[in-house]
Amino acid sequence: MYINFWHALELATNVTDKPLKVEVLGQPLVLFRDSKGQPHALSNTCTHRGGSLAGGKVNGDCVACPYHGWEFNGDGQCTKIPSLGREGKIPPRTRIDAYPVQERCGLIFAFLGDLPEAERPPLQAIPEEGQEGWRYTVHTWDVACNYERGVENAMDPAHNEFVHPTHGFSGERDDYKTPDIELTRTDWGAGFMATFFAPSLPDPKMKHLKPEIGTMRAGSGHHGPNAMWTYIHFTETSMLHQYLWETPLDDSHTRVFLINYRNHLLDPALDAKIGERNMVVASQDVAVLEAIEPTITPNDMTHENMTVADKAIVAYREALKGWDAKGWRIDSQAVVRNKGRVAYAIPSPGRRNHKSWALDAVPLVTGAQSAQAAAE
Repeated sequence: MYINFWHALELATNVTDKPLKVEVLGQPLVLFRDSKGQPHALSNTCTHRGGSLAGGKVNGDCVACPYHGWEFNGDGQCTKIPSLGREGKIPPRTRIDAYPVQERCGLIFAFLGDLPEAERPPLQAIPEEGQEGWRYTVHTWDVACNYERGVENAMDPAHNEFVHPTHGFSGERDDYKTPDIELTRTDWGAGFMATFFAPSLPDPKMKHLKPEIGTMRAGSGHHGPNAMWTYIHFTETSMLHQYLWETPLDDSHTRVFLINYRNHLLDPALDAKIGERNMVVASQDVAVLEAIEPTITPNDMTHENMTVADKAIVAYREALKGWDAKGWRIDSQAVVRNKGRVAYAIPSPGRRNHKSWALDAVPLVTGAQSAQAAAE
């Protein structure tokens, strides 16, 4: 799990003027909307005596701790300590970590890291947002696996033939072969497009998109460690463009958020049908992913045999090594080891400006440690 990237945290409709606790990167956050309806994401742990802010309430533009009433605004500043009285001076060290937030396409995103704005990786682009001729739906589900396994699954062209009956022929054709992958790289990721030979679609409402056996274009790629895109082109004019965030709750549990854009079947009455179909496909992946061993991907390529179909996955693992070298990977073993004894916070941009904090930042694996682990 990595800091210094944008993460999808929650459906926008679930974030209200009542504090909401979410788990991400193994740490608790609190989400709420202020008096103007603006969403905020803060570390959930009160710096007084460790109270859970999500158990409190929103007073105007602040969230109040249920334990002693301390209040924190959307910037993480403590604005009220009732026990000090009206004239009491609030120490600056009472602040908590606050994270930059964006609300896009029905989701709440937060930048979880301490990089200044000019140095942050961008939120994954959604070119169809606001464009005529496209309609989107939002879906979410949980998977009991490490998020890296989920990302690699989506970038695996060979699994479609065997995991998804509507995507291939379940290995029953003797002439099956994984298509050639056209790999491309970006500043923050890699992906591919390929031409697949696939059956017709069985659903009567969608059969016109692919009425008979033949070829179609599809591909997938990653942006950062856990954001993804998947393009499915049934024809040159009928397409699905999907944007996913595999949000790590911890090392072995992932919450997937999907923004599913389509340029066909645009009637809103079909949203539920499209969503149902998406969840059928997702459940097929979940069944496989939750049985994978080990849950966490190996440190090197020697413990799994890769083929030419795994080009994009190899590129993804290479990118992870680059972020390891930057020292952005969370030391999950240290976090688990200290659970119940140390309260951590994901470091926020505010830590670049203020040096004194009550909560320790989550421990990170140094570049040297990552290199040593890979060599062992």
